[in-house]
Amino acid sequence: MFWKKSPVSSQDVKHLHEQYGVDLLCASILARRGLTEGNTVKFFLENELTFLHNPFLFDDMEEVVDRLNGAITEGEKIRVFGDRDVDGITSTVLMVQEFQRLGVDVSYKLPEGDEPYGMTMDGVEAAASDGVTLIVTVDCGISNNDEIAHARTLGIDTIILDHHISGEALPPALAIIDPKVPGCGYPFSHLAGCGVAAKVVWALRFSQTDFYHEDCILLHAQPGHDTVIIQAIRIENLLEVDRVIEEINPGLLSPSQSKALQFLSCDVPILVLDASSELAQLRMAFGKSVDIHLVDMRPEMENVMPVIKGKGLFALSNMSRAMKYSVHGRDELQVLYTLFNAYCMKKYPILDSGYEAILDLVAIGTIADLMPMEDENRLLVRHGLKVLTAGTRQALLPLFTMQNLIGKQLSTSDISWQISPIINASGRMGKPSVAADMLLSQDLSRTEELAGDLIRLNKERQKLGEEAWDRMLPMAKDSFESTGSKLVVVEDSSLSRGITGVMASRLLKQFNVPSLVLATIGGSRVSASMRSPEDFNVREFLSRFSDLFLDFGGHVCAGGFSMDLKNLAIFKKRVNEEIDQMDCLETEEETVSIDCTLPQAYMTPDIIKIVEFFEPYGEKNPPLVLLLEGAVIEDMQFMNNNKGGAQHVRLTLAFGQYKWPAVYWKAGDRVGKDFDKGSVVDVAFRLGRNYFRNQSTLQLTIIDLKTEADKLSGK
Repeated sequence: MFWKKSPVSSQDVKHLHEQYGVDLLCASILARRGLTEGNTVKFFLENELTFLHNPFLFDDMEEVVDRLNGAITEGEKIRVFGDRDVDGITSTVLMVQEFQRLGVDVSYKLPEGDEPYGMTMDGVEAAASDGVTLIVTVDCGISNNDEIAHARTLGIDTIILDHHISGEALPPALAIIDPKVPGCGYPFSHLAGCGVAAKVVWALRFSQTDFYHEDCILLHAQPGHDTVIIQAIRIENLLEVDRVIEEINPGLLSPSQSKALQFLSCDVPILVLDASSELAQLRMAFGKSVDIHLVDMRPEMENVMPVIKGKGLFALSNMSRAMKYSVHGRDELQVLYTLFNAYCMKKYPILDSGYEAILDLVAIGTIADLMPMEDENRLLVRHGLKVLTAGTRQALLPLFTMQNLIGKQLSTSDISWQISPIINASGRMGKPSVAADMLLSQDLSRTEELAGDLIRLNKERQKLGEEAWDRMLPMAKDSFESTGSKLVVVEDSSLSRGITGVMASRLLKQFNVPSLVLATIGGSRVSASMRSPEDFNVREFLSRFSDLFLDFGGHVCAGGFSMDLKNLAIFKKRVNEEIDQMDCLETEEETVSIDCTLPQAYMTPDIIKIVEFFEPYGEKNPPLVLLLEGAVIEDMQFMNNNKGGAQHVRLTLAFGQYKWPAVYWKAGDRVGKDFDKGSVVDVAFRLGRNYFRNQSTLQLTIIDLKTEADKLSGK
């Protein structure tokens, strides 16, 4: 392995430390990872839900909530169409539970058995037969142009909540909420499907408050140098829609010439924190005859947020964490705007603490769908993990008990390894409703039964996967060689369509090239999954064959499609033609990026605080890799490997004042050759918590180690 440690700018470290109060070690790691901008740093430092993006930034969000509220009022039947994977299942449950909370006659449809992804014509017909007048798609829909057009002819409106890349033509839906649709207005494109659903839930809840569709102006006037500075923001749905700032020399400007007064004269409520002082400044600017009605928010705000009691905007600007990241600096009007947002959320707990309660499902779906752990995904997942650790969702307790997760401080890896695969198994085995029903169940005995079913389905999936892998690996090697190491294409007529994605991912890991797995369904249709490295756009590649498909969709690195079996031969021929035009992906030596070299004085049990500062980990935010130089291997023993293959090694490392337990996977063949007991080594590792018999201890997971001889030889 090649060890890489990028240089760090001392100016960046100093800026992070002084501007945001980040300790120097964390600041150096942030800088090494290129995370130095305020809009990036805040999602590492802040935990309040007020830092999430406003859902009404989506251009179609008002239309969505107005249509949903209309359906609720009129007692319409709503059907939620979801996908069979973890993201699709959690998205479906989020929307169904919210509709149930609001008393809606709601049902849901997930692809069962070998049914294709997304909406189908049969599904639309069934909805019409059941009297459904509104369809809401989650984690699907953006590619269902024909199905949505057909629903329209049957008098059914469709709202699309998706996060996949759209085709050239958007479906004829009533409204589309998809952060990947160009021009949608939303500032973050990498929400999971469940994240998109959660945004709609928040907006729908906000629409039930007194603030929905209510324009208001936030005003602040303050003295300048023999002047009065007047600032105002007009907001709707907590979004700034207009702003004015004017500096007035008293007596030199008639009120009729003031753009600030014109801005305020629009017949909407004008909100201030202290009406008497604000009115005094306005009269100083325009004379005592000025008559502007101000609504003093202080009594109501202090009632909801006692921490601001008796404090003016200047004092609050020094307390406000949000001001560190504001493009307006420590602007007192911006403080009022931030304060008003927080006040609205605290006034209606269903937007704050009540909203946090649903983020456990958002965390599960976001982690499972491998969404980048950046921007607001960090906040959504962090809060979701908190809810999961607290165990407040009764429907998950039996499954968490079976997986020995109760009482454990949960991380993204716990969800990735022990929860996501089990929920995913239900969809891969053609029974996604088992997982959905479990999450929706309010009966403990029924929930336990369904959790047991999920465990059994997962074991069945694992067995099928191993059998399929043994069959497919020789074919994959042949394909890899015949395509000039550019692509792997495997066709298996006996393969379950539910595990094509798993197999494609496994082939990608094995060969590190785009991998396509084709399964034959019912003797007449092909279902396929494709996975690729980051520098290969799967959806764009598949779009070249869209004329052959019944449907297709995906992200940059993952996609899938279905098509009639009669098109398979021409598809494979055209794929081979495309391969000839592809550049071969170069395979480079595996690189380990070192985040920090730890001196002995820093390597104490408190170092776990640094590791946990950077959580949640995931795509675009891999776990920290730390480096010890000159550690001594004091003890060493082999571990049993029940699956055969390379043996694992358990080590005890002495470094500084402490001895550290460590594991080194598949390193048995290096013992006695590259290192041994007593060796002095440099160790690249990850640090985590190991739970055994309800006891938590720190443990190093070694990624690579080098002896002095290795370094001298340039290894």
